[in-house]
Amino acid sequence: MSETLLETEIMEFHKELDARGLNCPLPILKAKKALSELESGEVLRIMATDPGSVRDFQAFAKQTGNALLSHVQNGREFVFLMQRK
Repeated sequence: MSETLLETEIMEFHKELDARGLNCPLPILKAKKALSELESGEVLRIMATDPGSVRDFQAFAKQTGNALLSHVQNGREFVFLMQRK
């Protein structure tokens, strides 16, 4: 599922994770930790620059049951919204 940057920016999130400049598996590991600090249903916004992070976060969502609400690419940066299960 992909949304425009404007729609993603407007969507409410409860915590933000800056994983820019980090390579696999660090964005996933940091997101896992950040999600564990959220309540069920809360949303984490993740910013990453690793091109493999799109595939990684899709697989992570499938494996953990957390919902990948959206992902957008803005130049060389990726923004993900994940909802804790």
